[in-house]
Amino acid sequence: MSRHPVYLFLTLCLLMLGFTTTAYAKLDEAQLAELVVPPYKLGIRDSDLPVWKLLDGGGAHAGYVFESIDLAPIPGFSGSPVNLLVSIDREGRFLDVQVLEQNEPVFVSGLGPRPLHEFVRQYEDKSLASFIKVRTANDRKVRDASANTYIDGVIKATASVRIVNQSILAAALKVARDRMTGVVPRPAQRPRKDIFKELDWRQLVDRGLVKNLRITNAEVEAAFAGSEFVEEDPEALTDPDGLYIDLWIADLDIPSVGRNLLSDAGMAELRRQVTSFEEPILLLANGRHRLVAEDFVRNSVPDGMAMRQGAFPVNLRDADAEIELRPGIPAFEQVMALRIDTRIGFNPAERWDFIIKAVRKIGAFQPRVGTRDLVLINEPDSSLFEAPKTDADANAPPWVGSWRDQAWPLAGMTIMLVVLSAGLSKRISALRRFATLRPLRLVFLGLTLGFIGWYTQGQLSIVTVLAAVRAAVDAWSLSFLLYDPVSLLLWGYVLVTLFVWGRGTFCGWLCPFGALQELLHALGRVFRLPQLRIPAKWDRQLVLVKYVALAALLIAVVISTTVADAMVEVEPFKTAITLAFDRAWPFVLYAAGLLALNLFVFKAFCRFLCPLGAALALPTRFFRFNWIQRRAECGTPCQLCKVRCGYGAIERSGGIDYSECFQCMACIAIHDDPSVCVPLVLGARKPRTETEVRHVG
Repeated sequence: MSRHPVYLFLTLCLLMLGFTTTAYAKLDEAQLAELVVPPYKLGIRDSDLPVWKLLDGGGAHAGYVFESIDLAPIPGFSGSPVNLLVSIDREGRFLDVQVLEQNEPVFVSGLGPRPLHEFVRQYEDKSLASFIKVRTANDRKVRDASANTYIDGVIKATASVRIVNQSILAAALKVARDRMTGVVPRPAQRPRKDIFKELDWRQLVDRGLVKNLRITNAEVEAAFAGSEFVEEDPEALTDPDGLYIDLWIADLDIPSVGRNLLSDAGMAELRRQVTSFEEPILLLANGRHRLVAEDFVRNSVPDGMAMRQGAFPVNLRDADAEIELRPGIPAFEQVMALRIDTRIGFNPAERWDFIIKAVRKIGAFQPRVGTRDLVLINEPDSSLFEAPKTDADANAPPWVGSWRDQAWPLAGMTIMLVVLSAGLSKRISALRRFATLRPLRLVFLGLTLGFIGWYTQGQLSIVTVLAAVRAAVDAWSLSFLLYDPVSLLLWGYVLVTLFVWGRGTFCGWLCPFGALQELLHALGRVFRLPQLRIPAKWDRQLVLVKYVALAALLIAVVISTTVADAMVEVEPFKTAITLAFDRAWPFVLYAAGLLALNLFVFKAFCRFLCPLGAALALPTRFFRFNWIQRRAECGTPCQLCKVRCGYGAIERSGGIDYSECFQCMACIAIHDDPSVCVPLVLGARKPRTETEVRHVG
């Protein structure tokens, strides 16, 4: 059977891909309305952006809901984007994130979809202004000073969830910038720590570092004028000049304020309760108005006060700290500290308004409540603040973090590739000696399995090939490759060496699953298990199966992504390497069966069934160097290399079939060893001329 029809068939499959595009199911209005989380309801569709308005229970505009694929179609490792339904309120906070459609290999049948659904639930109540990043194992000791908000990643799926995070943020930011002016502010400025002056109370007041709001009973009464709540406060009527509240407020994070207002012990206590990305605000008050109710719970949000910056409210929380003032500071009846998270939109260097709520009630049973806002305006001195100190990659592309996290694995991988290149290019002679080749090869394969495979998760897969083809056909970006730097480095090396030494550089040395098979085969030989050798006639037919598998996958991608997701399970890589057999029993049984076969048949999956091997073998048939030396006697009369080649990659003529060669270098070691190579052994007994040596392609 000629192999040319198989190659023609594969070419036709690739041409079919060029005339297809992926169709994505879109939610209609009724489907979308069902997915909106109560108490919100679906409003009208925006006339310009592909977003819908969200309405609250009273029918008021409360936010937006949209599909991420309409605004940020960032491809994942399947080649197609993950589609998410994102809901945000008018302040840029996430209300809900749901997974609508995804084909990420690790979440389709590896870990299953549940970890991805749990991952996106972490966005609820997070703000677009908080620089949301995915936390990895290297981020466990993230500094409090970080301007980022971290959410937990998914083990064995870090690259995929980083792409999901970027999809969510990119889509939401596009909506916020176009429809929600001011929601995504500049990163908060922080007080300068290098400026400090000793100031007393009067100097602090004169310089505007402590602001005051003084309200009398008469002024509160005037605020309720014209409403049903007027003259409902007897104390205000009997003592109109009496003090309702005398409030003083200050930003304790400014050194010239905090260190002059609080004692050293008070400052130390505050620092224990307030993190460095929170702004501590001091409240000092006299008067009959109470800042908090008697049943107020410490470390919670106070009810009787509020804060705004621009058009948006600012979250306040009690600092739960015992405040000890410095001697010389006037005595106050009420003293408390609040803390404000600067990562969610509050900038202490810009104007903010502090609001005390005056409350009146009418009726004993289910009373009617009226409130009036008493506002203290604070205009900070901008010279006391500086630009925020964020992580080094805060403004870098989102994939940069992946490369930083993988710095040491990338270094180790680079060393392995340099060593392998040196060995293949005759720089390491020990790899070409018959006596030393086998043990050195087994050591390298052990590193490939343990380091590249199980540790760095660098197992290459046909999934990436299909994803790249799919992304190219649909004009999606290939940027998803940047989120997996170890695999990208390996892919780059494989593609270069593919046209120098052939597909065997990866298949024979750098494939973790291939390494596991070969190590098991070596174990079978140690225990003297029977070794089965496929007859040459059947071998020639079986090697075509992997090309049929590749063609079937290409057709499946055209027909249905779901079908292709199921068919790629012909590769046991995800089960044995990526998930280390932590998977449903049918997948484990399949992978274990293929591996057990290697105890008796040498690398059967690699030679006969691997679609990735087929994809790498195709270009090898059209372009590569004949770098493995042969002699005139190779093939006729000597067949030693052919007999010992476990891959069946040596033809009867003695030439090398590079599309099937795994570069085990056994034939090279035989060729160069005068005590093993039959022509050299015979030649040692009689003189030979230089013209008798030639290279066979």
